[in-house]
Amino acid sequence: MMSIGSYVLLGLAIISEVVATSALKASDGMTRLWPSFLVVGGYAIAFYLLALTLKTLPVGFVYAIWAGLGVVGVALTGAAFFGESFTPIKLAGIALIIGGVALVKGSTA
Repeated sequence: MMSIGSYVLLGLAIISEVVATSALKASDGMTRLWPSFLVVGGYAIAFYLLALTLKTLPVGFVYAIWAGLGVVGVALTGAAFFGESFTPIKLAGIALIIGGVALVKGSTA
């Protein structure tokens, strides 16, 4: 049985993964202590929450959402905080990721 709570947990897992991946960039190869702690803690939380969502949601759907929206979140974070480019091609790639996630969701209905 799917519940709103499962989607909330999935959203929190995605946020945690985006924070951890962004901290990975900030850790400078895991040489900076506090960002490195954030990497390890963020991924631990992300995987724990992801595991909880798999109790009620299909694994293919969960992984598509988690990975796809994680990529989008990291791309946006990279542009906002690390000065990474946000080109029309990158925007098109993000649109394709979102479209792919929608197709995976449509196939699980």
